[in-house]
Amino acid sequence: MTVDVLLLGSGGFVEELTAAFRRLGVAVHHAPADVARDGAALRAAVEKHSVDHVVPLVEDIDVDALAALEQQGVNIAPSAKGCALTVARDTLRKVANEDLGLPTTAYRVADTRAGLEQAVEDLGLPCIVKPAEFSSGRGHTLVRSTEELDAAWDGRRVMVERFVDFDHELTLLVVRSIDPATGKLATWFCEPVGHIHRAGRLESSWQPMAVAPRALENARSMAARITNALGGRGLYAVEMFVAGDEVYFSAITPRPHDAGAVTLRSQRFSQYDLHARAILGLPIDTTLISPGACTVLRGEVVDQAAALAVPETDLRLDGQRGLVLATAETVEEACDRATRSATRARA
Repeated sequence: MTVDVLLLGSGGFVEELTAAFRRLGVAVHHAPADVARDGAALRAAVEKHSVDHVVPLVEDIDVDALAALEQQGVNIAPSAKGCALTVARDTLRKVANEDLGLPTTAYRVADTRAGLEQAVEDLGLPCIVKPAEFSSGRGHTLVRSTEELDAAWDGRRVMVERFVDFDHELTLLVVRSIDPATGKLATWFCEPVGHIHRAGRLESSWQPMAVAPRALENARSMAARITNALGGRGLYAVEMFVAGDEVYFSAITPRPHDAGAVTLRSQRFSQYDLHARAILGLPIDTTLISPGACTVLRGEVVDQAAALAVPETDLRLDGQRGLVLATAETVEEACDRATRSATRARA
């Protein structure tokens, strides 16, 4: 019997996930982001295609419609609860910090300019100002003085975080699927992914990231607790800050993540393959096959040939932005190759 999946969204993630599902013999249907926001349109799309699974690939979605569909027996990937709790940063932080007791940076939420000033006074400088909604499209602002508050405030709700002098950021890709040995839900971890963001936008990522054993143990424990709380089957990307052996929860995405694009070359099965397999309840293999790196390309790519002349590199161009993927014997060499290829692409 054919399995039908409805993917919500557009762009490179949808294309990669479409290919992953089709390799498994799944019939894939698509609906744009505006359908995801409209409960009636979403229900109509589900009924039209008689889908078994709905896979949101956008943050801005009618979560009540998702919950209703799940109640009717449609599988929401990874879960309606997981999608609902990751729409707003403050809701997610409450679950992580207050409900689960996970360590997080100190934070406040501000609905007004005066509220922003009070939050900064409470937390102290420097601090990070982020949009409260993950779907806002705005980046992050590092505020070092009160004179910089105007640039951080655009009239919309924000979350203010105390600045942490951390060693590095990392993302753990966590997969929940059915363990064929037990027939029960189980959790798998990919090797940690390191990444660099500027103004809230990904610049580069690499895998595996060198992490102290105790910190990695803490990171996996934290990731397991938050993904168990959100439930369902699928791939989650858990973002954290690491300072020594201490790990602080930052965010979680209930779908493939920008930083995880490196797995297209570094793992036997990419994050997209793993998300598809997990949604279908299939066996999971998170084997790393090579150190890898990924650099984001923004703007026009003018010389593909020069970029691809760098050994073990590949380009992924989707019209909005591009990715350089590279592998090598070491992470350092893979990062160097990705950087050199990106430089040549823009030259």
